[in-house]
Amino acid sequence: MATLKPFKAVRPKKELAPDLCELPYDVLSSAEAREAAAGHTLSFFHVSKPEIDLPEGTDPYSDEVYSKGAENFQKLLSEGALYQDETACYYLYRRIMGDHSQTGIVAAASCQEYLDEIIKKHEFTRPDKENDRVRHIESLNAQTGPVFLTYRSNDVLNRIFEEQSSKEACVDITAPDGVRHTAWTISDEQVIHQIESSFEAISTLYIADGHHRSAAAGRIYESRKGAGSSGGFLTVVFPHDQMQILAYNRAVKDLNGRRPEEILSTLEGLGTLAESDTPVDPECKNELGVYMGNRWYRFQFEEKVADKGNAVEQLDVSLLQNHVLSPLLAIEDPRKSTRISFVGGIRGLGELEKLVDSGTYAIAFSMHPTRIEDLMQISDEGGIMPPKSTWFEPKLRDGMFTHLI
Repeated sequence: MATLKPFKAVRPKKELAPDLCELPYDVLSSAEAREAAAGHTLSFFHVSKPEIDLPEGTDPYSDEVYSKGAENFQKLLSEGALYQDETACYYLYRRIMGDHSQTGIVAAASCQEYLDEIIKKHEFTRPDKENDRVRHIESLNAQTGPVFLTYRSNDVLNRIFEEQSSKEACVDITAPDGVRHTAWTISDEQVIHQIESSFEAISTLYIADGHHRSAAAGRIYESRKGAGSSGGFLTVVFPHDQMQILAYNRAVKDLNGRRPEEILSTLEGLGTLAESDTPVDPECKNELGVYMGNRWYRFQFEEKVADKGNAVEQLDVSLLQNHVLSPLLAIEDPRKSTRISFVGGIRGLGELEKLVDSGTYAIAFSMHPTRIEDLMQISDEGGIMPPKSTWFEPKLRDGMFTHLI
């Protein structure tokens, strides 16, 4: 069973939400956040990236950064920009990006179920990033960044969400990037019971994004032995069939001493390769685009190559890594190599052309997005996906909901 509990959220005043809510802390660099928050005293970056209020060059992991974040958070509370609901509620959260719309629920997930792997993960975490989230949560005594979860779509929950989203919204903002974020409060006890019992019938939840935040919540839960509200962690949970995954493209700085002809010849031995007059946006699994020497190529792995191995090895990012990046370009560990960069699909194919045409990179690969079904299968099997396998859009907004622990 999946345990999702209502909670007393800390939220912005409706009229202040456009000035307060921001992108997740790990989407922007400190310099970008400093620029975005300049002149905006309510910006949640003052809480999520508090180094922007300290001298440039300040170590973002220093004690004074976490203290500043706590100070800024308390200021928003004391001045009334943020307030806490008096009763435990669920909240619906809808995001609309272009033609894509998805509606999920904001709730407190179970740290124990995370530790018991009822909430399944698909990535390794880094100790330094885990430690950062632990210190941030401990300093604020609150979780400000929601973990992004998904579950296999459920008709009962879909109906409830549709009914509740027909009511008056508590927040409705359009962010500078054009994404619309709308939220509704669910306080009716009968509806809360329906939602809670519906999730209890769901066996598994899956982390889409937020592995370090969930790991940090689990550590704090254990250290506090479940005291207070530390047994739950802030989540936004969407049905799997509404998830939007974009490609996570690759660019490599050099050809490892090889000639372009060698690269193309090797690809021809792995599948079908054809030059393209237009940028290649892969249309199906096992297909990718190659940009090199001001030319695009469309490449398709042949079936006998693509169908070997387990679910992880059959991912397009694995096929590229195992058959091209490692043997040809000597990218042995993409987590550590400084010769490879990962480019989110939101930036478009033009970004790949720009990187290669500038001479900074020698070759780029456009990928087909990983399917959410593949993510769930790999998670069910206890597998770990390669780094930078998924790019979820649109991004959640920090500051819309905070969970006090």
